[in-house]
Amino acid sequence: MTVTEKAHALIVGCGYVGERLARRLADTFDITAVVRTPTRVGELRTAGINAVGLDLDRVRLGSWIPEKLEQAAIFYLAPPPATGESDLRLDRFLQLATVPPRTFVYISTTGVYGDTEGAPVDEGTPVQPMTDRARRRVSAEEMTRVWCTERRVRRVVLRVPGIYGPGRLPLERLRRREPTLHPDDAGISNRIHVTDLVEACAAAALNPEARGIYNVTDGNSCSSTDFLDRVAALAGLPAPPRVSMDEAQLTFSPERLSFLNESRRVSNDRMLKHLGVRLRYADIDEGIRSSLLQEEDSVPQGRPTSSAGGPDGR
Repeated sequence: MTVTEKAHALIVGCGYVGERLARRLADTFDITAVVRTPTRVGELRTAGINAVGLDLDRVRLGSWIPEKLEQAAIFYLAPPPATGESDLRLDRFLQLATVPPRTFVYISTTGVYGDTEGAPVDEGTPVQPMTDRARRRVSAEEMTRVWCTERRVRRVVLRVPGIYGPGRLPLERLRRREPTLHPDDAGISNRIHVTDLVEACAAAALNPEARGIYNVTDGNSCSSTDFLDRVAALAGLPAPPRVSMDEAQLTFSPERLSFLNESRRVSNDRMLKHLGVRLRYADIDEGIRSSLLQEEDSVPQGRPTSSAGGPDGR
């Protein structure tokens, strides 16, 4: 590698978060995005981001991934399959990755902690996944630990709660007057603005002391009802109607209930003090206002993420 060349980095799963991360790191790394569909490849290339297609549900051993001898980092943002208790997509990718990077960054979820009935959790709290979705993440974290240990790769796991930002506010839900839980029934949830999540991803690669597990949240644990009320007030929309948990059990989708049935207060102390992230949107209201201002100009594509859930579809 000459002095004018940049070290190479892969972003596997380049959606709502990944596209922003590619732009954030464009001056530092030679970025290649790995995405599933030809359509998405075309969208990224049109946006000026080098991209290749690789469907990890259909890939065969011996398939090519765009590695280079100088691999600075692999950012793995692709979601696990929708079924099962292990991440077969990640397993297939790791079998194909023949050039170990200096750093492997895996985006997990705070859902691995399960339900603590609102009690605080930090990186030392034992995982107690309650859903197959969370169990797949626990399996994936262990898979990356073994792979990185065997290859002496610095590994960083970012456990992420609900992601919000431009294009990821529950405005349509509010306009449709979809009900939410009564405050007395609503547990504690956590979230992060996409801009701050991107900074955490960048810090994971750029901070040579970063390693292990970090919770990535804005530190403002509150209920999903409180968050919806804040969005409604700042967007000039009516607050959503309330229902009891008993009523919700009869009308809400199983996926939505799986998030609402868990309550925990996630600490971000290690992210702030060791990873070195300076939050731009530590204030939820400021993050919502900024997102609303950018709402109409939001370009990056991706599957919507629940404001109470993990970062699938990144």
